[in-house]
Amino acid sequence: MGLLSRDKREPPTESPSRSTALSSFGALAASEQERKFLCLLDDGRLLVAEGHEMNPFVLSYTARLKRVNHAYSQMLVSLEAVRAAYRSARGQGGLSELLDHTEMQMAAKELIARACRERASDIHIRVKKFNAETYFRIHNELVRVGEQPREYGERLLATLYSAMASVSDNAYKPTERQDASIVEQDKLPEELFGVRIATAPTSEGNLMVLRLLYNEAGETADLVQLGFTPEQAADLAVLRQHPDGMSIISGPTGSGKSTTLQRVLTELIRETEGGTHVITVEDPVEYPIAGAVQTPVINASGEEARAAAFSAAISNAMRLDPDTIMIGEVRDRASAQSALRAAMTGHQVWTTVHANSAIAVIDRLLDLGLPLSMLADETIITGLISQRLVKLLCPHCKRRLVDALDELDPALVERVKRAVGARLPNVCVAGDGCERCHERGTSGRTVVAEVIRTDARFFALLREAGKAAASEYWRRSLDGQTIVDHAIEKVAQGLVDPRMAERVVGHLLSSPDFVRARPVVAGGNYGT
Repeated sequence: MGLLSRDKREPPTESPSRSTALSSFGALAASEQERKFLCLLDDGRLLVAEGHEMNPFVLSYTARLKRVNHAYSQMLVSLEAVRAAYRSARGQGGLSELLDHTEMQMAAKELIARACRERASDIHIRVKKFNAETYFRIHNELVRVGEQPREYGERLLATLYSAMASVSDNAYKPTERQDASIVEQDKLPEELFGVRIATAPTSEGNLMVLRLLYNEAGETADLVQLGFTPEQAADLAVLRQHPDGMSIISGPTGSGKSTTLQRVLTELIRETEGGTHVITVEDPVEYPIAGAVQTPVINASGEEARAAAFSAAISNAMRLDPDTIMIGEVRDRASAQSALRAAMTGHQVWTTVHANSAIAVIDRLLDLGLPLSMLADETIITGLISQRLVKLLCPHCKRRLVDALDELDPALVERVKRAVGARLPNVCVAGDGCERCHERGTSGRTVVAEVIRTDARFFALLREAGKAAASEYWRRSLDGQTIVDHAIEKVAQGLVDPRMAERVVGHLLSSPDFVRARPVVAGGNYGT
């Protein structure tokens, strides 16, 4: 009887429960390691976990089948399907053998190194009921890169937290939320300054997310290279040269706020030839800033203890004769009050906060309990910045939008036409990918931002007439550009796919100019 070894990806035509797992006993019994990835059934099917076809254990077992001339038909299935086949056939399939501790450390290092090679910003490890899945966040999208047995995932999480991270309590606790970081350089690829770790229990198992902090973020202090316009970079330069007051950068997690802060402070130190005493208060330290004194907040258990430690660290920094204080994030009332106090006492302060827009930073600080009378003061709050990151199109395989009209949503095309006007022929969309962009269609990310340099009139309008009036004054009298306006410019230049831009900033016609231009319909509502 001839050997069959064709790979099939269709689901089995009959349930494994009607078959016997020959690989669990007798002459064709597989080892425990082999049973993690394959199951041989008596109907001739060899179930192999997809993605593990070239696994040494799989290759060893299939070579053995060929030596004894046992016919089989190889079928690619999920890891869970392999386990289910053993449970259904014999009630077996337990995986008791765990990898050696040293081997797990090597596996953890290789995972981080691979993520670096693929320029991932984060690694997600999801331990589920029967398996563990690994994802990389590349250009802000999650890409599934591997699947392993549950036991492997559990051991990997424990190794990353207990054996590689620098924490006061290095016991990994799967039922608790924990934070840690990897900072020892012998445990990291040379491209990384550190790794930030966060864990959480889930309904099925556990989740660990590793944020990769790259060294090269500060190779140049040029903000235009990040994607800021020359006008925005000039405004940030004025804020950087102001001797006191607070400038606040807002944006969601992963929007590049820390990178912007690093470059601003690096340029400040360079301009003053090291004559400016810059102290940072961070939890944890994310990027190295040459010439700055960077102080981490000691790992504290619980949110209240962490808030108290962070506020105490800011107060301590003020006693260390600083010129500039950088506070990693204002996250609660105590840290917000400490930052405001520093700005009121003659220090230059830079910090970040989570808010939806530059002007919404004031709302966020009000929500944290700070008084409007102090916030709406241009000598205290000197700058409000908001930013996002949008994917850049690969210049080698992008396509003109006008050549892909049949593939696009007509409503999207109409929005783009209205937004960019006569520049429509310049607009491009993602191609199918090429070798240069690793088949992704995109190549890196770029900042879209809004920068408000506050003045007395801006805050007077904010107090007396509200956000809309203050924003109108900023855009009309101070030549302000919103994030949506900035995104439209990059779409019009063919740098950004309009679909990708809208995923980050919303509809391109949500810019105040387009909203104002909508016709009024019966009942006083704006037309759609």
